[in-house]
Amino acid sequence: MSKRDYYEILGVERAASDEEIKKAYRRLAMKHHPDRNPGVHKSEEHFKEAKEAYEVLCDAHKRRLYDQHGHAAFEAGAGRGAGGFQADVGDIFGDIFGDIFGGGRTRQRRGADLRYVLELDLEEAVFGIERQIRVPSLVPCKACDGSGASDGKRKACGTCRGHGRVRMQNGIFSVQQTCPACHGSGQTIENPCKDCDGHGRIEQERTLAVKVPGGVDSGDRIRLAGEGEAGAAGTPAGDLYVEVRVREHAIFQRDGNDLHCEVPVRFSQAALGAEIVVPTLDGEAIIKVPSETQTGRLFRLRGKGVKSVRGGARGDLLCRLVVETPVRLTKRQKELMEEFEQSFAEGDNHTPRQTSWLDGVKQFWDRMTS
Repeated sequence: MSKRDYYEILGVERAASDEEIKKAYRRLAMKHHPDRNPGVHKSEEHFKEAKEAYEVLCDAHKRRLYDQHGHAAFEAGAGRGAGGFQADVGDIFGDIFGDIFGGGRTRQRRGADLRYVLELDLEEAVFGIERQIRVPSLVPCKACDGSGASDGKRKACGTCRGHGRVRMQNGIFSVQQTCPACHGSGQTIENPCKDCDGHGRIEQERTLAVKVPGGVDSGDRIRLAGEGEAGAAGTPAGDLYVEVRVREHAIFQRDGNDLHCEVPVRFSQAALGAEIVVPTLDGEAIIKVPSETQTGRLFRLRGKGVKSVRGGARGDLLCRLVVETPVRLTKRQKELMEEFEQSFAEGDNHTPRQTSWLDGVKQFWDRMTS
């Protein structure tokens, strides 16, 4: 069976430019790729046909031979794959997907991102603050202006010829990998800078100002673009991510936009009622404790919590009352306590929780003994 004309397969004129040939092949490869058409034999054949045509027409020397002699120019190498040469898998998919996503084979590698943990007090996190931090990182070498070369000159790598990648042979397959000589940059240095040994970067500790917005919480991150490590040989720097960690507070615990705290009161205050002064982030506030208040009761102070960095209404402060048992009583206080205890006649309903508890105990024993 005779082969179809390569130009006809790709749908281009014989005078088509290299770019037109590449675009035509890319369109066909994306349309008929086996991964997008699993089990469709016809699409697989179209893909192989388009790949064979592209492998010949994308190479100036092979294209010239094909234009002069047609398919006969490559018949002698039929056993080694289409066109008498080996398909370069890295080139095929690098051209397709590298161009689509803007990567290319000599993609710039930027510097590494850095992470810095910034510890804050609760008040600092709630209201915001500006802090100076010291960050050790790699910065561009001033002696060579980040080029890595003492004379500022770089040349194309002789190993990969400036492509940044080299072809590795493994049996009948040929794949590409990052050039070990230039580490993917495509360039080498003849006269390395003595200060940075040709790396273009040196270690240095920098002082940076970080503006922490009000309302941040533990785990929030602040991104400082371009403040990470400098890229190799003048490539862009990475970013610095400042991660907030809020220290434990002596009084308040944060839960989202709300704050919680425990307020100790004497049992006489809880029994008779009182006005209790409580701290807030904005100053003091007063909660009115009604008589016969039990331990654990919550009092909500609206708008005394946190306004999130993400916006929205300010949270509340929830105060939980804890009735304390008095300690270190004087002799007179003990006498008064004894008189107070004796004043409770049996059967009086002065302890609602104790009454319900005793009822529960009685029901439990009744079930156990029945």
